[in-house]
Amino acid sequence: MPVDPLCPAKRGIPSQVLTSGLEASQAVAREIADLIRLRESDGQTCVLGLATGSTPLDVYAELIRMHREEGLSFRNVVTFNLDEYYPMQPTAAQSYVRFMNEQLFDHIDIPAENVHIPDGTISLDDVAAYCDGYEQKIAARGGLDLQLLGIGRAGHIGFNEPGSTLDSRTRLVTLNDVTREDAASAYSGIENVPRQAITMGVGTIMQARRIILLAFGSSKASIVARATEGTVSESVPATFLHHHSNVEFWLDETSAAQLSLS
Repeated sequence: MPVDPLCPAKRGIPSQVLTSGLEASQAVAREIADLIRLRESDGQTCVLGLATGSTPLDVYAELIRMHREEGLSFRNVVTFNLDEYYPMQPTAAQSYVRFMNEQLFDHIDIPAENVHIPDGTISLDDVAAYCDGYEQKIAARGGLDLQLLGIGRAGHIGFNEPGSTLDSRTRLVTLNDVTREDAASAYSGIENVPRQAITMGVGTIMQARRIILLAFGSSKASIVARATEGTVSESVPATFLHHHSNVEFWLDETSAAQLSLS
């Protein structure tokens, strides 16, 4: 298994530091493309866990370019997105459904039925059962081959805020103030940012066979250093990645500026 929570965490998470976020994103996109082609050549489905936000945009742009110019097909790809605000209509400007369609899915040949994004429209009474079903869908596909992550300033992965546990699964969570402040500009003020979200759990993420976390810019330098070199703690959920056997951070020079490990 990719994670054994009973094993001591390794010191420092392996990191690739490139000159720019664009360079790192293109390298990650090539790894994803190679995985898709490998799984296709074996007659198997490639199951990807995807993230939203500004960080993976260049990864998606490069995948689209490879689809258009190099014939990269996504017919054998199944995707599961990490999270969605709750409540959220799929057509809303801030919806992750809309984001993923505009930034990736509308431009590639992935079958619509292979795309899975948490539903921000389900009734509150149905959320728990829906989240259990999301887990079951991932399991039915054999688990995630590769999970793409970003990292929040509070150390969240997905919307697993400080206090999330290693064994947490897909669920409805309450967003903390830092996360909502970071989203405020997209909502014309923090008062309009949803207070909850549906997210894959830390445990869900940790079951992926490969994890790549992207972080770019000086604003991420402090949390990147804490996540990669700090003590494993629920106060910084990204530190749980120390327990994963196949995780790598891809950084630019500014986000890596506070790292001390060689």
